[in-house]
Amino acid sequence: MSALFTLDGVSHHYRRSAPAALQDVTFAVEEGHSLGLVGESGSGKTTALSLMLGLRRPTAGRVLFEGAAPASGSRAAVRAFRRAVQPVYQDPFASLDPRQRVDSVLAEPLRWLGDRDHDRDAERGDRDARASRRDRLVEALRDVELEDDALLRYPHEFSGGQRQRIAIARALITRPRVLLADEPVSALDLSTRLDIVRLLARLQAEHGMTLVMVSHDLSIVAELCADVVVLQGGRVVDAGRTADVLANPRSAYTRALIDAVPRLPQA
Repeated sequence: MSALFTLDGVSHHYRRSAPAALQDVTFAVEEGHSLGLVGESGSGKTTALSLMLGLRRPTAGRVLFEGAAPASGSRAAVRAFRRAVQPVYQDPFASLDPRQRVDSVLAEPLRWLGDRDHDRDAERGDRDARASRRDRLVEALRDVELEDDALLRYPHEFSGGQRQRIAIARALITRPRVLLADEPVSALDLSTRLDIVRLLARLQAEHGMTLVMVSHDLSIVAELCADVVVLQGGRVVDAGRTADVLANPRSAYTRALIDAVPRLPQA
């Protein structure tokens, strides 16, 4: 199976004089697979994710999505990439506009990235288009196990776990092929983390999506991701099938992560 995302000898400096945030990083993500990027703060995980999102360009090496640089080319190509690759961030309260009701929050990607003719009809008040868009919003909410009436409420009316479900629903609204999740459960309590991890696992399986998960917690990655890349100081120190890396870590750093991090409770 060919790789969907490829990082090939990637290095990245935020400033020319600064140390490299990533150094000669190489890994690939196959379509429909799940991969965890693991490491402590400052290891380069989020930098790698921002390169995959096309928010930054590598200083050296190549980042490719289906053979081309992410979010590059014509305006139509960039929009197609943004529809196909959606992020989920760490803090759902910060990523959701508190002034917007949930229906507006979920519809925002459709306004920016969806079908313009359909959206223009919906904004004009075309009854069928408006009903179709509402059905899509409800579908996304139900996908993350929230009730339809959540559409008419505001983010502050929900718990942290529910807000993260809304953020995931917003990412799903464009029917993406890839979710790039940056520490999506680290701000939540332990039981809620487990709920969100299992939700992501179900969504990935049901929709056949590719999932890349950034986490400092190997136990979460073990629950969710078939493959893992361990980063230390911007370099890859371990990579492979998650079960193999956990059973036979190559680096002392990976062993320390395994020993130090509490495991998620079993179902």
